[in-house]
Amino acid sequence: MSGRRGIGRIRRLGQAVLTRPLSVATEKGAIALNKSSGRPPRFFFSALLDDLAGALQFLTILPLGPSDRFDPRRVMRFFPVAGIVIGSLVSAFDALATLVLPLPVAAALDVALLALVTGALHLDGLADTADGLLGPHDRTRALAIMKDSRVGAMGVVTVALVLIVKTVALGAVSDHRTLALILVPAFARSAMMVAMAVMPYARKGGGTGRAFFHPPARAVDLAAIALPLGLSVFLGWRCIVIITVFAAVTILMLQFYRRRMGGVTGDLIGALGEVVEAALWVALVAGVAS
Repeated sequence: MSGRRGIGRIRRLGQAVLTRPLSVATEKGAIALNKSSGRPPRFFFSALLDDLAGALQFLTILPLGPSDRFDPRRVMRFFPVAGIVIGSLVSAFDALATLVLPLPVAAALDVALLALVTGALHLDGLADTADGLLGPHDRTRALAIMKDSRVGAMGVVTVALVLIVKTVALGAVSDHRTLALILVPAFARSAMMVAMAVMPYARKGGGTGRAFFHPPARAVDLAAIALPLGLSVFLGWRCIVIITVFAAVTILMLQFYRRRMGGVTGDLIGALGEVVEAALWVALVAGVAS
């Protein structure tokens, strides 16, 4: 019996010696992974899904439920992917609508659905931006106007014009319509991501989207823009038109924001997304006409 007990002790001792390094290494790895965040470790793909869900929660009213892992910097990277999800929803609706409705009517419903899915968040930013920047106001006054919840005449007119342009242009697009409905929202959200990555925040103190601007962005934060750029190749030669217009409108508007306001705010970024969308639809129509 004593011999058996001795053998049992030796076995238990050997197991402890063999498993201790692994358990210690695992524990140290978990501590290293979570030293900065204080959160339990996440699997890689689970983290990606969490960040995509965070982007959709921020950009839409889709009922995804609350998230306790919202990391603004990581979420920002998924804006183009969120745009593809939004565009896919509108594209699926359009495929059904065009079975029974003419293109112009389906286009009006598509634009309405896009506004509904996003909670008209970017249209609100467009209205505030128009009120603040399209008048003879200095920077301080413009920021105060944009923070005001009331919408002025300039904001109403600008929103109406943008909605009309998008509706009419989309109603004239037939070739590659499904893919275009997916890509245009993705490019618009890509422009918003670029603005957050390269522009300073214009307001002192808090504001919508303030957390997205710190710390400074890195090149990896813009990697997702490759997704709409790559998919646009399936538009054929029109991809050159789309990419050129996307780059030109984004650069020009950001230069205007920097010169006029010294940076961007949530309203200015929302306005950028709306203008990019409208410009891309017009570019697609121009491509068809040519």
